[in-house]
Amino acid sequence: MSSILTNNSALVALQTLKGINSNLAKAQSEISTGKSVANAQDNAAIWAISKVMETDQSAFKAIQSNLNVAGATVATARVGAEQIADLLNEMKDLAVSANSDTADFTKIQTDIAAKKEQITSIIQGTQMNGVNLLKTNPVAGQTSFSVLGSLDRTNGTVATTANAITVDSVDFEADIEGATVTAITDRTTAATALGEIEALIDIAVVGAAELGSSGKRISDQSNFVGKLADSLKSGIGSLVDADMEETSARLQALQTQQQLGVQALSIANQAPSAILSLFR
Repeated sequence: MSSILTNNSALVALQTLKGINSNLAKAQSEISTGKSVANAQDNAAIWAISKVMETDQSAFKAIQSNLNVAGATVATARVGAEQIADLLNEMKDLAVSANSDTADFTKIQTDIAAKKEQITSIIQGTQMNGVNLLKTNPVAGQTSFSVLGSLDRTNGTVATTANAITVDSVDFEADIEGATVTAITDRTTAATALGEIEALIDIAVVGAAELGSSGKRISDQSNFVGKLADSLKSGIGSLVDADMEETSARLQALQTQQQLGVQALSIANQAPSAILSLFR
């Protein structure tokens, strides 16, 4: 039955063309934004997962930056500790040379006192951004220095667990700067001072080694967090990024379908005019 009021063919062609135009608009959006899931409306579940991953990726980048600063802080303290160990070795050499009746005890004691003052200067000045791990309190009122190492998320939950890396002070301020070295005036006092200096060398070496281990741990954690952030970014891309090759091919196909849909609608719209021939 033909009707001039209802054109079923045109309705079908119109709905088909609307669907093609909708898909075409989505393909164009993917090409312009580079994302197949640009907002929650595109795919609510994937979008929600990607947003959680984005917050983690951004947080890990910030954590890596903080770890790099912390690593530099510990490295500064380690360099100071190594310099102190070198000065103590020089003091030991002076004490050894004083174990002879022909030694100039006054001159040796003057040199040792000068090196002791230099050690004090290093202990007080070895700081970065106000943190000095050679002092008793590297941070005001605290005996250690902490930096956030990671944010751990369990089973996709919103809550995270913060894990910090703590570096204890080696406390050269009390153990080395505060230590007393016997003044050398003769062979006997030289022997006593030598034993005291050797004990200080042991403290300096152990402290420098501890700082080296802590610095290596922070450096390793920084590298791991950086790789984890890159991995998350790659994962986010696999979830929401558009496949540009596939999208390009789909766009061309949809453009062809659009042209055919327009022609089909045009043909359907011409059908009622054929009724005029019935009245000739």
